[in-house]
Amino acid sequence: MSIYVKSEIAQLKRVLLHRPGQELEHLTPGSLDRLLFDDIPYLAGAQAEHDCFAQVLRDNGSEVVYLEDLAAETLKANPGLREPFLKQIVTFSPHLEYQPELLEYLLSIRDDKELILKTMAGVSYRELGAKPKYTLPTLLSRQNDFVLEPMPNLYFTRDPFESIGEGVAINRMFSVTRCQETIFARYIFRYHPEFAGKIRLYATGDELYSIEGGDVLNLSADTIAIGISQRTTPEAVERLAKEIFADESATIRTILALEIPCMRATMHLDTVLTQVDYDKFVVYPEMLNSLRIFELKPGGYGNLQIRDLGDNLREALEYHLHVDKIQLIFCGGGDNVAAQREQWNDGSNTLCVAPGKVVAYNRNVVTNRIFEENGITVLKIPSGELSRGRGGPRCMSMPLNRAAD
Repeated sequence: MSIYVKSEIAQLKRVLLHRPGQELEHLTPGSLDRLLFDDIPYLAGAQAEHDCFAQVLRDNGSEVVYLEDLAAETLKANPGLREPFLKQIVTFSPHLEYQPELLEYLLSIRDDKELILKTMAGVSYRELGAKPKYTLPTLLSRQNDFVLEPMPNLYFTRDPFESIGEGVAINRMFSVTRCQETIFARYIFRYHPEFAGKIRLYATGDELYSIEGGDVLNLSADTIAIGISQRTTPEAVERLAKEIFADESATIRTILALEIPCMRATMHLDTVLTQVDYDKFVVYPEMLNSLRIFELKPGGYGNLQIRDLGDNLREALEYHLHVDKIQLIFCGGGDNVAAQREQWNDGSNTLCVAPGKVVAYNRNVVTNRIFEENGITVLKIPSGELSRGRGGPRCMSMPLNRAAD
């Protein structure tokens, strides 16, 4: 089975990552806000930390595959896709007048993986070597500006798409700067020999409303949770729900829509809530003060039955997961300062590799200690550079296969 993810905690068998590359070296102080970063990671340090993360996953039974490799394999298996793929990439150039030269430059790169990495890293005016064009935008640009901007957020592979059961939803991203990331998923899942014609696509990325993978939690074979957040709209949740419920082969019959604070610190549901065992979740306690939960089921008005469940997270999880008692482990414990600090550094953003065993950043010492006190095995990874991108182990990984729970 090419895609099988019906749990947040079952043994992780296969996972998609992206090793940070030259795109991080192309961040500048002036581009941080536009490219959604708060700081500039040191590339060699970020790569070393990411390699440690990947090895921890392998050591705990997961096959690691890389986005850049799958994309290159897709082009190699389908040579006729190079030009249409690059034409889509080039449409994201901020300057229309340079798009023909940019396309020609990219087409001249014959090695498939080198080409993929270049599209990810971005292309500067200087590198393109095109003659100056006397238009106002180009006259105002400097020679070290980018005619194709880098994609530094790519190492957060969780967001451009999500595995749901035995299908995939390719997302319309919230920010324009991240929309180009979905191009890789579009080509991989439509044309890679491993996936082409073998999986259900619940979304193509062409939809009107934004949704991102960090807001989607596969709670069980019949229930998923989706955050209504800074980056996922209620309209997108409804549309995805209808697509899933229309799939007669899908086992999902309940979607819990959780409205969370709409702010950068809590940009996705998995920044404030992740599952760490059959009956245990880590949660940022501040979120509970403004949480609102809705239950979506097939049928009813507009083909959806919607019920307001209020704000009792524990009760909703116990009922829908058929667990007698859910334990909510607070990020940062009962200390408000520790909770804010460690949530900012993704203490709530854990990746479960097996029931009761999670990967977490080593810097979140309070939360990690509480995990261990509650019987959770914590696989700690270094985080001095990776955490600068505002995303943790779950953000940096997209499960493709988990064991049947």
